[in-house]
Amino acid sequence: MRQLLETEQKALEINLNDAIYGTFAEIGAGQEVARYFFQVGGAAGTIAKTMSAYDKIYSDNIYGPEPSGRYVCEARLYKMLDHEYELMHSRLQNERLDTNFFVFADTVSAINFQRTIKGDGWLGIRFQLDPDGEPNDIVLHVRMLDNDNQLQQQAIGILGVNLIYACFQFNNNPEILVQSLVDNLRGRVKIDMIRITGPEFEHIDNRLLSLWLVKHGLTEVAMFGPDGRNLHASEFLYKRDVLVVRGSYRPVTLVNQDMIKTSYQQFRSESKVNPKKTILLTEITMDNLCTDGELDERDFLDRAELLNTLGQTVVISDCEQHQKLISYLADYRVQQLGLVVGVRPLLDMINAKYYENMDDRLLAAFGELFTRNVKLYVYPAMQEGSAELMTAHNLPIPEGVKFLYRHLLDNRQIVDVEGYDVDLLHIFSKQVLTMLRNGDSEWEKMVPTKVAKLIKEKYLFGYPCEILEFEY
Repeated sequence: MRQLLETEQKALEINLNDAIYGTFAEIGAGQEVARYFFQVGGAAGTIAKTMSAYDKIYSDNIYGPEPSGRYVCEARLYKMLDHEYELMHSRLQNERLDTNFFVFADTVSAINFQRTIKGDGWLGIRFQLDPDGEPNDIVLHVRMLDNDNQLQQQAIGILGVNLIYACFQFNNNPEILVQSLVDNLRGRVKIDMIRITGPEFEHIDNRLLSLWLVKHGLTEVAMFGPDGRNLHASEFLYKRDVLVVRGSYRPVTLVNQDMIKTSYQQFRSESKVNPKKTILLTEITMDNLCTDGELDERDFLDRAELLNTLGQTVVISDCEQHQKLISYLADYRVQQLGLVVGVRPLLDMINAKYYENMDDRLLAAFGELFTRNVKLYVYPAMQEGSAELMTAHNLPIPEGVKFLYRHLLDNRQIVDVEGYDVDLLHIFSKQVLTMLRNGDSEWEKMVPTKVAKLIKEKYLFGYPCEILEFEY
């Protein structure tokens, strides 16, 4: 168990370390980080410069204009880090030979008087761990939960101190580094993206950082792209039409591939969907990752590797109930949202909502899920002991919810996936996984060719590794 330090104590430890020296550049509501270091004393040994280009014209003249017109964004943060680090390093590298330089930057928008802005921001640090070495970057996005402007500013100050302290004290343990970001901040912020790059962190798979954010309750949703690079929804989902396909992907089977392909084609053909502005996401939930008990990070990375190889952007979430994911995406003004589910998980979801809300909350419980821009796409399954398919239209719905369910069908908020391959419906991930581990080569016929090749090359999911015996 590590000792939890007060924010002021962390700032003082940094100030008293003569080997650490840097610049603070803060835009918007993030004026509080440098203040902590000034207040605790000894700041002259740490701070080379503090600055805030609060005015947009000044900011553009220093860092250049943003094509998007947005100032609280990832691109702005990187421009700040680039400019300030270059400036400091060129001026001081020959003056402070034994110094680890750093630049801390943030661009933040706190809650406004009208409450139309909830409060979020980007924070980052570029830092050396060796005076002769190349710098590393840690960049993160934060959502602020306090319902008061001053409290949000205070939270940014604490988070900034935590970030600076973590990069110098916990760089040898990235999971602790991630957890420490919310020291003294639990319940006040959500960190839903973090990226660590640089020579000291080349061994770190950033997809694990996304997993740790969700695992340790720093956020309910985190994402990474096909290249394994951690992403934030604000940077690529804003005002887009989004389809989310939830599954176990353990491993990715031909059924998964068919579900993704057919549902995405159907989604893009919807009258309200702009096919040029659609994004496809594949989602894995923590509940699914923990079906065998403890969370297995290797198992998570194996699933992620397959999905990324197939060109998929992956969402890792703690959203067993879809409402959390819908609420999260709503903050980024997703236009039309499609959720793809198997018919059996749909039945489980409806039964759970019905039996948990048999009082007057039943309508409200379904209303939270089926908002005006959300549609469920239901992939069929074979009925047990029968050749008949189970679809959205023949589900054995509880009597008390049949009228409401029929309303959702009639209004096409629940639709069957069209164009699926019925010959693939006998394939189940659990069966494939068992065959794979038992050395039954028939599993290869049940997964995409790329998937089979990668599983065998990298021995994913416990694929048996051949042991060669040599005679000497």
